[in-house]
Amino acid sequence: MNICEDNDGNIFVSFEHTDEAMLTENPLLTHCLAIVKLDSDYLLGWNKWRGRYEIFGGCIEKEETARECIVRECGEELGLCGIEPEYLGAMKFLMKPDYFSPKERTEYGGLYGITLHGMSVSDIYEQIKDKEEIVKLGLYSQIKGIEPIAEIDEKLLEYYA
Repeated sequence: MNICEDNDGNIFVSFEHTDEAMLTENPLLTHCLAIVKLDSDYLLGWNKWRGRYEIFGGCIEKEETARECIVRECGEELGLCGIEPEYLGAMKFLMKPDYFSPKERTEYGGLYGITLHGMSVSDIYEQIKDKEEIVKLGLYSQIKGIEPIAEIDEKLLEYYA
């Protein structure tokens, strides 16, 4: 049974507590995502190209491990340096054709958790160097039901309670 489906027809198939090193060796591993908590609330970023709030992350680059990917992505999207993300597990998706591929495909992703303390949303936003993709930040409790949030990403928040 699938976990959830988004408005684009992408399906979040499963979540598995697999070994992080084994995940990196998976040839279907394409990306990593990070659930970021700011104290006890979830921090989300507005993706200007998709027009919705999402969790953070991106595609794995050549010769990069899953951990190296999420550390790099958090640096790019949030300006975070020297972080030690907590590995949560592997996500499996059935993806519809999109700008990454013209074909329907199965992808795996690594899911990580990061908790930040004593910072404000504006503090974090000020340290972002590249604001091309993420144009604003919001706390989940303040935007839920008001602003569009990626359906699968909202479901993923449950894995870092």
